[in-house]
Amino acid sequence: MNIGQAAAASGVSAKMLRYYESTGLVPPPGRTDSGYRVYDQADVNTLRFIRRARAFGLSMERIKLLVSLWQDRARPSREVKRIATEHVRELRAKIAELTAMCDALDALAEACHGDQRPDCPILRDLEKGAGASGALGLRRSPAERSDRQ
Repeated sequence: MNIGQAAAASGVSAKMLRYYESTGLVPPPGRTDSGYRVYDQADVNTLRFIRRARAFGLSMERIKLLVSLWQDRARPSREVKRIATEHVRELRAKIAELTAMCDALDALAEACHGDQRPDCPILRDLEKGAGASGALGLRRSPAERSDRQ
């Protein structure tokens, strides 16, 4: 099948398919005499695997490793599990961070009258964040810290 057919069958756009090839995530496909890419069902299955891994938010580096593990039928599953549990830990940390940001912003929005008065706790907190951590408790990057010192 051609690139359009492979893209449709896998749910991966032709542009992403070309990108995956350029980064080495998938091997270059065979080509016709006229230079067109030719894909088979195994290629489509790999693209579906990648699409599903991306849906889980895995990095390209991890996906590349998982594809190689998936294709190695003699591999032990411990490395696959390690990758998954590491990603779960990172997702949980990100969820906690986003929840804290949401809660803090929600509290600020609740404290804001939202009327004609100029006083606004949201803007006050953002202003405070320019010189301190503010209600969101966001950490400044090393570059931001050195700018303030």
